[in-house]
Amino acid sequence: MNLSLLDLRIVESSAFIAAPLAGLTLAQLGADVIHIDNIGGGLDYGRLPRMPSGRSLYWTSLNKAKRSIAIDLSRPEGRELVRALVTAPGENAGILLTNIVSRWLDPTELAARRADVITCLIEGNQDGSTAVDYTVNAATGYPFMTGPDRREEGGAPINHALPAWDIACAFQAALAIAAAADRRRRTGMGAQLRLALADVAFTMLSHLGVAAEVELLGHDRPAIGNHIYGAFGRDFLTADGQRIMVAAISLSQWNGLVKSCDLGREIASLEARLGRSLADEAARYEAREEIASLVGSWCLRRPLAEIAAAFEANRVCWGPYRTTSDLLAHDPRAGLTNPVWEPMRTAGIGHHRAAGTPLRAIDEPRGAMTPAPHLGQDTDVILAEVLALPDSAIGKLHDAGIVAGAERDPTLRPPA
Repeated sequence: MNLSLLDLRIVESSAFIAAPLAGLTLAQLGADVIHIDNIGGGLDYGRLPRMPSGRSLYWTSLNKAKRSIAIDLSRPEGRELVRALVTAPGENAGILLTNIVSRWLDPTELAARRADVITCLIEGNQDGSTAVDYTVNAATGYPFMTGPDRREEGGAPINHALPAWDIACAFQAALAIAAAADRRRRTGMGAQLRLALADVAFTMLSHLGVAAEVELLGHDRPAIGNHIYGAFGRDFLTADGQRIMVAAISLSQWNGLVKSCDLGREIASLEARLGRSLADEAARYEAREEIASLVGSWCLRRPLAEIAAAFEANRVCWGPYRTTSDLLAHDPRAGLTNPVWEPMRTAGIGHHRAAGTPLRAIDEPRGAMTPAPHLGQDTDVILAEVLALPDSAIGKLHDAGIVAGAERDPTLRPPA
């Protein structure tokens, strides 16, 4: 859903999650993102999940709202085309987003061709060595905070399923490119930006106080199951077998929970026994097991509908646990009544709902969302529009196998 907030042209050469998601974020804010594809597809063009046709739901979801040009990147002529696309003239052009370290896309060489070029390279580690979300997360300490207390089981780590550091890195990269483009507009300066996935994760340990907790208080944070660290919140089972998550972080949320569950007398007794007011979120955290026992007993005696009515009446912060199937079927936030979603038909995929940017600009219309292209779908248009190549020159590039159109997309050809 293009809000037309960014009038930029960005050349993206990428794989995995962080860089493609950064490009998608910029595209959904209005940027013209040209995705460089290898002829026949790159290393994640067929990544799971896939449709029976072979088209990847992963790839097509991350490459909505972009244009595709297919180039043989193994050949010098193909690499020169990419360099030309990156450094092409235009006050809103001259921007490269990549997570592929290549000597032939060296930022210094690109800056020699266009002094105000902006390059953003996403790396694994700051020294340029390889890392992905899963290896970075293993080093953060979070797998030892995830799941139940396992000290008696040898303390085996538990990974979580969300690639959180990739996501955070993508948004950092998108913000950095937008900021660099704004500075270039004001000063004429280009920028060579480098962003390490590991640095995104480790700086977040600082921002959230986790690193200081170890350094100054001398202990690692333990695994506490589904409790919320530092306040009160946990999952609970209802009388009809449903499971809900309750969060009482603010004082108003806490008061609403106590009122909903009619626990005023029990909480006063607990406070007297502890000698602390549970108006303090730290005290609620320390007493989390005792509070959870009271709330859990109340929930176990009531079906979900009765609990929901009481919680809604008292503005409790809560929500049911759902599978993704349940979410899409029953939660209006994931339905087409929410304008962040719209129906889409992606070639090789079919009809499905797709999400645009979560950003809402008041009184500004959302443009129609563009599905992911086939490989090379926009090759000829991009070469003519950006590099001003005539049809004869484009034809020679096709004849030489340096570029290709959608006819070379393997998901368009029947399996052998």
